Amino acid sequence: MDLEIRHLKLVDAIAAEGTVTRAGDRLHLTQSALSHQLRDIEDRLGVPLFHRAGRKMLPTPAGDRLLQSARTVLKELSAVEDEVRQEGLNREGLLRISTECCTCYNWLPAQLRQFREMYPRVDVRIVPEATRRPIQGLLLGDVDIALVSDPVRNSKIAVEPLFDDEMFLITPPQHHFASRPYVTAQDFADLHLILYSADIEDLTIFQEVLIPAGVAPKRLSQIELTEAILEMVKADMGVGVMAGWVVEPFIKSGALCAVRIGRRGLRRSWKAAMLRTSSRPRYYLDFIKLMAKSAPQPTTRSVRVTRKTA
Repeated sequence: MDLEIRHLKLVDAIAAEGTVTRAGDRLHLTQSALSHQLRDIEDRLGVPLFHRAGRKMLPTPAGDRLLQSARTVLKELSAVEDEVRQEGLNREGLLRISTECCTCYNWLPAQLRQFREMYPRVDVRIVPEATRRPIQGLLLGDVDIALVSDPVRNSKIAVEPLFDDEMFLITPPQHHFASRPYVTAQDFADLHLILYSADIEDLTIFQEVLIPAGVAPKRLSQIELTEAILEMVKADMGVGVMAGWVVEPFIKSGALCAVRIGRRGLRRSWKAAMLRTSSRPRYYLDFIKLMAKSAPQPTTRSVRVTRKTA
């Protein structure tokens, strides 16, 4: 092949600029160097590509034919370069994630290992300090994806559905509520409730059950550690409220009991929240797909174990 990409760029530049001098400026070539390359192209093809009309360079019929092909090739080449460059950006980068629920950090590591196999050059960072206010973390630019169950009403935030789960009242086996099919809001009035946060605005049990019923627990304690809450419940020092998938192993072993909250249960819908934008790295979407595919499966019957009788 006699022509190279640099030759096509030269023909395009001369036709677009109209003079050898301006075309040289555009291509960062001296006038003599550009003229030399033009003569080289014409010698290779055996036909003149431009003729002078005063101070202006105009394509000959052969030059015009080459110009049309050159612009098509250069446009295609530019598009391919952009695609390849974008693919590179999609394969490496930074992903900062947070969740509004502390227990989700117990579930994430296994999913993150799978994601790292897919994108070994994407640096995944968990931002635990944004746990209490993940949406604010998104808006401040501290978080890229937030896993949330609370409703998102900010127009700047886009959400993708992930999975549903159910919250249960967690009790020791000997508790007088352990054998009941479900508890009501009024039943919480005599309970010592141990939760992750004392801020009732953050707690589904308060927003969805207790506040609408005008009920407050007898005592409320805050412990920001799942294992500590479970140990206190096992010791009959109070009760907790957690998702069934979090405590399922303890329920199956008989160490704890899970009681449905309300006749229909207390359910949450989890979603991935991101800033609304026209474009984002592909690995954002692949991360969300992985979260939805590998999410904890909702558990209901499998965790409700009634108290054994002697």
